[in-house]
Amino acid sequence: MPILFSQELPIYTALALLVPLYYLYLRVRCRSGNPALVLPTDWPILHMFPSFLANLHNLHDYLTLVLAGSDHNFRAHGPPGTGLRFFVTCHPGNVRHIFTTNHTNFPKGAEFTDIFDVVGGSLFTIDGEPSRRQRAKVKGALSNPRMTATMAACCCDKVENGLLPFFSRMASTGTQFDMQELMSRFMFDLAAMPFFGVDPGLLSSDVLQDMPPMDVAVAMDTFMEVGFYLLMTPASCWKLMKRLNIGPGRKLKVARTVLQEFAVEMMERREINICVGNDKKQEGVDILSSFLNDPDYADNDLLRAMILGYMFAARDTVGTTLTWIFYNLAQSPNTVSAIRKELSPIASRKVEAGVGAMLIFEPEETKSLVYLTAVLYETLRLHPAAPLECKTVVADDIMPSGHEVHAGDTIIISIHSMGRMEGVWGEDCLDYKPDRWLSEGGNTLRYVPSHKFMAFNSGPRTCLGKDIAVMQMKTVIASTLWNFDLQVMEGQTIQPKQACIQQMENGLIVKLKKREM
Repeated sequence: MPILFSQELPIYTALALLVPLYYLYLRVRCRSGNPALVLPTDWPILHMFPSFLANLHNLHDYLTLVLAGSDHNFRAHGPPGTGLRFFVTCHPGNVRHIFTTNHTNFPKGAEFTDIFDVVGGSLFTIDGEPSRRQRAKVKGALSNPRMTATMAACCCDKVENGLLPFFSRMASTGTQFDMQELMSRFMFDLAAMPFFGVDPGLLSSDVLQDMPPMDVAVAMDTFMEVGFYLLMTPASCWKLMKRLNIGPGRKLKVARTVLQEFAVEMMERREINICVGNDKKQEGVDILSSFLNDPDYADNDLLRAMILGYMFAARDTVGTTLTWIFYNLAQSPNTVSAIRKELSPIASRKVEAGVGAMLIFEPEETKSLVYLTAVLYETLRLHPAAPLECKTVVADDIMPSGHEVHAGDTIIISIHSMGRMEGVWGEDCLDYKPDRWLSEGGNTLRYVPSHKFMAFNSGPRTCLGKDIAVMQMKTVIASTLWNFDLQVMEGQTIQPKQACIQQMENGLIVKLKKREM
């Protein structure tokens, strides 16, 4: 270790001196209003590393700008000895090659697994045969009719008895609140209930300030934020920080402890529920039951990693997307009207059946709603919950775009950028237009291949929970929009967080009004 560090010391000394100067230079030039000046410069020795570092605060939009000006692909290298060799792409042909045609050549890689070690061994980090076996297990659990019914019932129950009563209280008092925090709490509870058969109770009070602290959710956010930056950092740097327990290494250690304690607590609470007589209701229905008696998952560390991997997938992606959907709908009253028009026949039948004033739209009722699906997909196109994917190259290869990649390279697939490419989506690519997803008659959805619309991943790693996530979002959006009008408070800065999950940096402050029928 001392020899390695002494060899790299001149490099890091140069970075420490030059990068801050370059950062200030870039900021001044950017204020001049000339967007061409923010394109990456291939400097001697430092290569494009200063450009990346100077734009980490806005990396997703920066990658979009560069990719738009470089035919959807570009290379970026760090200084010699850092191991930073990136190929950045949002080219649909390349994406299909990476995720489907030659997917075995592009695993997550050892460094990715080291960074996200808290979920090591889960689907979040593994590839190859272990991934195939675990996916089959999870797919079997999620396709069980009892499991599907349980998840739908949990969603409706949480909307009816948690979300809508909270919205009613906020509307009656005219109280502003953070929709992003609320969606985070809602999805945390909703993700845990069918997995453990236990409700963590994060959405359990009249006002957000009185609800239980979100220590676990904060720890999850920490992993996604810190992990994002470490993916762009020389491995020797972050491994040293991890070993010395400083900076990001210390943050990850603290977050890891909180997450592991949560996994243990949920398993213990589940056992208590069974012991006090709830086993007839819960046994075989919650997802965890599918793994507990399987010898392949007898390792407690692996089981905890899978638990946390599931929570990351279920809570982060849906909760983040719901927040962006509400934001987009608040800016598009015509879209809200179109959703309500589609919901109207269902609502009429409910009213005739004597249902109360607060209507809940159940999964079977919203399953066939084409326009509502288009609204979800259009939000995911512009604001994908996971804005980028990272892969490692195992063997030298040639991309469909003609670019060569070499063993050890890191490939960054910018899903955020792909949804904003004129060459992929047309001249109106930056506009929020759900109609782009509809067929000519408007009665069916247009087919868009997954290598062009990556919101649910692609190829062998396609999201197993896609149908469940869509079901949950439809239930929440339909039930909310039919009962309430939503207003986003003025004066907010709405921008994506630079993290592996694209939440809003400052949350989303809104106010609701009970809708007059």
